[in-house]
Amino acid sequence: MAVSLHPSIDQGIKPGVKDFAGGTLSCKCGSNPVTVSLKGNVAFNHACGCTKCWKPNGAKFSVVAVISRDNLKVTANEGKLKIVDPAATIQRHACKDCGVHLFGRIENKAHPFYGLDFVHVELSKDSGWAAPEFAAFVSSIIEGGGAKPEEMNAVRSRLKELGLEPYDCLSPPLMDLIATHTAKQKGVLAA
Repeated sequence: MAVSLHPSIDQGIKPGVKDFAGGTLSCKCGSNPVTVSLKGNVAFNHACGCTKCWKPNGAKFSVVAVISRDNLKVTANEGKLKIVDPAATIQRHACKDCGVHLFGRIENKAHPFYGLDFVHVELSKDSGWAAPEFAAFVSSIIEGGGAKPEEMNAVRSRLKELGLEPYDCLSPPLMDLIATHTAKQKGVLAA
């Protein structure tokens, strides 16, 4: 039996739709859900094993992507949102009632990912979102209680089987973006 990672990827990765126009995310509340509109598609969609991201019950990983903060708008019940950990780099906005994270925002203008919001497109009924591309912070699922150390070979094998290269940080293109941003701040590269 295959290792279960997350409900949206366990049965295989669904390809995204080119030029997808976006859609709506909703929390899990049965009435008065928080809704968030996303204009356009997401980027860098990935399975994340960190201990901070929202995961559905029983999932080892979250599935999270980024979108420009200019393309995200809370469209209903914004008053139900609270920031999970005000001290965290990513300010995760969650529904006070159901606990679902609707988006994460970086407010530090010096951060390489400033201007990008982190979202969970599994919270959308719309189809066509960019498919997950890799897995990040894979070893962190041990810290979060999602796996025992002796299970990690099977977890990494399952990720590779699904076409998600496992990393214990971010993917090389994202790490390159961070390094480029840092080099420009230090004057090593021209801005």
